[in-house]
Amino acid sequence: MRSTLPAFNEVWQQQFRSGVLKQIQCFPPESTFLIGCSGGMDSMLLLHLMSCLCPEKIRAIYIDHQLQSVSADWGQFVSDQCAVLNIPCIVELVEVQAGNLEHQARTARYQAYLKHLKPNEILVLAHHQQDQAETLILRLLSGAGVHGLSAMKQVDVREQFTIWRPLLNLSREQICQWAAQLNVQNIHDPTNLDTHYDRAWCRHELWSVLQNRYPKMQQALSRTSYLMQDADEILQEVLQQDLALCGSATELDLKKLSPLSNARQRQLLSAWMKGQDTYRPSFEMVERVLHEVIDSKSDAQAALHWNQYYYVRYQQKLYRLSSAEYRAEKSQANTSAQVICFDFNNNIEVLSGQYIAETAKIGLSTKLLNKELNLLMRQGGEKIHLHGRMGAWPLKKAIQEAQIFPWQRYTIQILSIDNVMLGVFTPKGFWLAQSEYCEVGGWQPNLIS
Repeated sequence: MRSTLPAFNEVWQQQFRSGVLKQIQCFPPESTFLIGCSGGMDSMLLLHLMSCLCPEKIRAIYIDHQLQSVSADWGQFVSDQCAVLNIPCIVELVEVQAGNLEHQARTARYQAYLKHLKPNEILVLAHHQQDQAETLILRLLSGAGVHGLSAMKQVDVREQFTIWRPLLNLSREQICQWAAQLNVQNIHDPTNLDTHYDRAWCRHELWSVLQNRYPKMQQALSRTSYLMQDADEILQEVLQQDLALCGSATELDLKKLSPLSNARQRQLLSAWMKGQDTYRPSFEMVERVLHEVIDSKSDAQAALHWNQYYYVRYQQKLYRLSSAEYRAEKSQANTSAQVICFDFNNNIEVLSGQYIAETAKIGLSTKLLNKELNLLMRQGGEKIHLHGRMGAWPLKKAIQEAQIFPWQRYTIQILSIDNVMLGVFTPKGFWLAQSEYCEVGGWQPNLIS
């Protein structure tokens, strides 16, 4: 590692060395760095500084969103500058999907980063203090909570990769002066001046108004983001405790949820509904789950759809179901009768899962193996005499007693021969019916998946 940098003033030298160099040393020794470089002043300065500090551990990536005619030229500029500094450079073309342009461009950019990041490689971005303050303002105006107002972390450890923002405590003015002092070349993106975009509007319309009134606004907002990060960390600890108490990623126990305060219930539901997605549901959507689903009448089949999932209450639990799982009953409603044959060598697929024939102490007669058996959908009103129980009783009652979820009941199918019920396939396995075909040392279909 080089021990010197191009000359800059003593304050910046102390800030840079005590911050950036110390952070580099805190990362694992095998860490390398992928610098996201747009060609703008911030990222080009970062590129030059990193090339002085650890040239053997860095490479750069330029993401071409293909939204402007000159974007390829900018990619060439970044490549040329990297060549001068002897830094490997990737130019990656991405397709930006329709919708909110800023959001979709960011999504495409991070997908490209993820594509190229190597194991033990850290993504390094050039966000600075004004970026942080703008992010906090925009999230505040969108109604964000503690997590949103945490804005950007200097070291952001995520599930798939880590982001490092070494310039986050530097002001835009410091970066401009520093880049000029080091004669750092950069490009100018005209969209940064287009106030049609929220961030450009914040920077060029709102910023000066607020800063004229509050000259230290940028530093204050940056400090607020750090305080919110502390608050968010504490909140996450409480959320993890509440989630461990109340359930899992797919269900919540409402008996354990209800004693929590209203605030903790809302926060837990918000984080639980978010799951592995990027964004939490709105405050209004969480309130709807509370009032329309959780607080609905006990006999109601209330369900609320949000972000490709359905939220359904059954008895004293709240379930998070995929659209495919929730809607499967409708798609299978008209499944016609089938003929199936069992033997000891083949697996049989039915609606409730995959089964295999295995020997049992009490089971179906071996004479039924390799014979055509009828597989019928439940129509309602059927009765079943379960083996080992006294008398026949409604199949519906047996299903309720087994606590089979309403959205899974479409998978229940009846196995029969010559109008004699042999048993019932359910999500919880095969139920053997008492019949003339039961015998000691027979066989049964066993659920394997």
